Amino acid sequence: MTTGTLFDVRTDALFATLRADRVWKTLQMLEGPMGPVVRIRGRGECLCFCSNNYLGLANHPEVIEAGIRGLKEYGAGTASVRFICGTFTPHEELEEAIASMMGTQASYTFVSAWTANEAVFPTLCEAGDTIISDELNHACIIDSIRLATVIKKGLHKSVYKNNTLTGANSLEQRLKEASANTDANGKRGQIWVVTDGVFSMEGSIADLPTMRQMCDEYGAILVVDDSHGHGVMGKTGRGTHEHWGMMGGASGRVDIFTGTLGKALGGGAGGFVAGDRRVIELLIQRGRPTLFSNALPVTVACSAKKAIEIMLREPERVQRLKDNVAYARQKIKAAGFDVLESPTAICPVIVGETAKAIAMSQRLLELGVFVIGFGYPVVPEGHARLRCQISAAHTREHIDTLVDALRKL
Repeated sequence: MTTGTLFDVRTDALFATLRADRVWKTLQMLEGPMGPVVRIRGRGECLCFCSNNYLGLANHPEVIEAGIRGLKEYGAGTASVRFICGTFTPHEELEEAIASMMGTQASYTFVSAWTANEAVFPTLCEAGDTIISDELNHACIIDSIRLATVIKKGLHKSVYKNNTLTGANSLEQRLKEASANTDANGKRGQIWVVTDGVFSMEGSIADLPTMRQMCDEYGAILVVDDSHGHGVMGKTGRGTHEHWGMMGGASGRVDIFTGTLGKALGGGAGGFVAGDRRVIELLIQRGRPTLFSNALPVTVACSAKKAIEIMLREPERVQRLKDNVAYARQKIKAAGFDVLESPTAICPVIVGETAKAIAMSQRLLELGVFVIGFGYPVVPEGHARLRCQISAAHTREHIDTLVDALRKL
C-alpha cells in the first residue's frame, strides 16, 4: 500500500518511469581537479570530453593562485549584496576587464550566468515591448522572458525557428509582427531580439551580422548570450562577435551581451552582463538579482580576471583549441558517426533516442571516456546525442582514444 503525501506519490511514480525508460541520471563524483583527465569515484582516471573547460584554465596554476590570493586578502564571502557593502575592488577590476574583452562601455557580474540572464528582461523591458527569441535559446533566457511577461503586464513575446532569418516562422517575420504591436495611441514599444551566440546542444552559431542588419531596420536591440563562445570563437577568443568581425563601432555591434565565467574563463562560477553604461546602471538600480542576492565571491572574481588575462596574452591557446576541434570532427566523421559541422568546441554525435544516448555514454565511461548523453527534455524527442566537448588541454592522443572508444560502440 502506498502512503505519503500526493507529492510523494506522484514523484515516486515519475522516478519509477525514468528508471523504466532507462533515462535516470546518475551523478559522477570527481575526486580531483577538472582537466583533460579526471579521477571519478569508482572509475579511476578517465578522459573528460564533457567539460566546458575549453581553454584548459580551470586548473591553471596562475588562476588557482589568483583565487587563493583573493581568498586571503578579502575573505571567504562578501556577506552582502552589492549596493550595501558587497562591492570589493576585485569586482571593479574584473568588470573593467570584461568590458574591455567584450568591447563594451561597462559590465556587471552576477553569481551565475543564469542569474545574469534572469536580470535582463524583467529589468530592462516595459509593457508594450516585444521580445523575439530563437527557439533553441538556453533555458535561462526562456525563463527570463517568462518571468518578464509575468512582472510586466502587456509585454509581448514571440519565437522564431532556430537560425532562420527569412521566410516562414523566421526572425524577419517576427520583426514585422512586432512592428505592428502598438498601443491605443499608436505607439510601439521597444523590440528586443535575443539569441545564443553558440547554441549549446547544436554547436552551431548565430548569424550575427545579418541579425544586426535586421535589428537596425526595425529599431530592435540585439542581445546575445555567448556563454559557449567566450574563449572559443574569434582569433583571441573574445566571442562570436569577434568571429564575425563585430568588435564595436556605431554599426555592426551587439548591444547587450550576457555570458559566463564558469566555462572557458577559468571554469569557476559567475556570470555577467556587458553593454552600454545606461544598461548596466539600470541593472544596478533596479535589477532584483542585484538588489536581493549576494555579490560574486571575491576569490572567483580574482580567478576569472586572471583567466581573461591568460586568454588574451596567449592566443596560441585559442588556436590550439581550434586545431583540436577540427581534428576531432574529422576523426569522428571518419569513424562513421554523424557529427554536426561547426567551428565551435561542441561536437554533437546524433544517435536518436534518449535511452540509447544514455546507454552509449555509460558504455563509454566503462571504456574510460567521460561523455554525457543528452536527450529529452534537453533536446527534442528523437534527437538525442552524445555531446563531445573539446578542450585546448586535450592532446591528439586523447582525441584518438575518444574516437577508438566510439568505434567500439
